[in-house]
Amino acid sequence: MFSENTKKTGCIEVICGSMFSGKTEELIRRLRRAQFANQQIAIFKPAVDTRYSEDDVVSHDLHKIPCVPVKYPGEMLSVGPDVQVVGIDEAQFYDDTLIPVVQSLAARGIRVIVAGLDTDYLGKPFGPMPALMAIAEDVQKVHAICVRCGSLANHSHRLSSSNELVVLGEKDIYEPLCRECYNRALEAERES
Repeated sequence: MFSENTKKTGCIEVICGSMFSGKTEELIRRLRRAQFANQQIAIFKPAVDTRYSEDDVVSHDLHKIPCVPVKYPGEMLSVGPDVQVVGIDEAQFYDDTLIPVVQSLAARGIRVIVAGLDTDYLGKPFGPMPALMAIAEDVQKVHAICVRCGSLANHSHRLSSSNELVVLGEKDIYEPLCRECYNRALEAERES
């Protein structure tokens, strides 16, 4: 526990990468370590993400940790003064109001761990993630394995024909691809 004389130093950590790269797994691992160290944690995810659970952050390997689903980033500012670590999953689904919220939490001395997709299915920077990566003290980019060639994958290729930016799905809708296989897939889609 922190005494009144102990200065709390906040920071921002970002875990990013493609789908199936282990972002949520790494977030859960870091939060469990904080719990093991008897630190008080608060965990949030977008209310729109109900794929596995409405009130848990769940990895593709089905590891989970309880969370609070929130519609607006500002709701995260209600964490109590005893909270030392805040985890945020699927950050790409929030708008840019997440950025000042994360900065405010870190300024309060809280370690903020953010996980999310760094690019969308078109390969473009996704939501507030690029700005969060720029202001973070630590950024870890994790990779999946390309399902077509076995190289490191950094793209989330959408298998459905939807043009919506946000389409929740799993392996039935997305596949991790390396740059070369991703570009080939896009070219094949343009030709068909």
